[in-house]
Amino acid sequence: RRRRRRKLNLGPIDQRMISGITILCFAASYAVALALEVSRLLFRSGVRGALMLSFGAAGFLAHTAFLGYRAAAVTQAPLSSPFDWYLVAAWVLAGLYLGLTVQYPRTPVGLFILPLVLGLIGVARFLADQQPFARGSASQFWGMIHGAFLLLGVLAVLAGFVAGLMLLVQSYRLKHKMAGGERLRLPSLESLERAGARLTMAAPWMLALGFLSGVILNQVNHHRQLDDVVPWSDPVVWSFTLLLAWATAAALFCALYKPARQGRKVAYLTLTSFLFLLLWLGIRLSIPSEHGVSPVVAAPLPSASQAGGPA
Repeated sequence: RRRRRRKLNLGPIDQRMISGITILCFAASYAVALALEVSRLLFRSGVRGALMLSFGAAGFLAHTAFLGYRAAAVTQAPLSSPFDWYLVAAWVLAGLYLGLTVQYPRTPVGLFILPLVLGLIGVARFLADQQPFARGSASQFWGMIHGAFLLLGVLAVLAGFVAGLMLLVQSYRLKHKMAGGERLRLPSLESLERAGARLTMAAPWMLALGFLSGVILNQVNHHRQLDDVVPWSDPVVWSFTLLLAWATAAALFCALYKPARQGRKVAYLTLTSFLFLLLWLGIRLSIPSEHGVSPVVAAPLPSASQAGGPA
């Protein structure tokens, strides 16, 4: 007898259960790594560094495998949903955390990066839409560019926020003569100032390229007479315009006014950019948009309804 192979068709509920279990695996690993980072403030340990890297690396590998499975399991553009976009952003930040921890083992960068990683994972799991949309080749091409540059711009804002937050903490410790503590070693003010200024000036370029590619994508969909054309009055579009306008103004201020690249001024610029980013993402999550049911900016390989508009 020939044994017939039966295909296993998972319904939406089964897929959510599998995704939830897998996400729980790497989210738990990141959470343990964060707890170990916090323990640096409480006591010393000779094995903590190895444990911290082990849990972080285990979470990153599980995270990578999960994204790889999702990319390989679809017949359309891979990683093309808001759910995937958040997880890719979290994955990049987790990789940044591992790299910085290996390079600067005594600097508790996880205290500042891992909460952002867990926050992005939480939004992906509980708020973001998992359904991708089919699209034509032209829309797919411009959607890829649109989502990729927006992802880079958002990551620049997040990284700038981390640098600014660390700068404020380090400045406070120096002011109160606390900088010599062994439990919380941070980079020098000069290096944090350079990082914050560079990220502040890089973010609007990435965001602007994402915005312009979104405009082109909107025109492509318009000429193809698709339903994915997004008006300029859409809340996601005008809120992103505010984010881009602020990021551009902050970059110009930082580039033209030298004192803005020093001390707390650059930190305040990065923190304000982060607040504008939160405003934009909050509008995406809470206000109905012509982008469809997708509550997030276009994914790295965006869907038709996600990436139809300028933002």
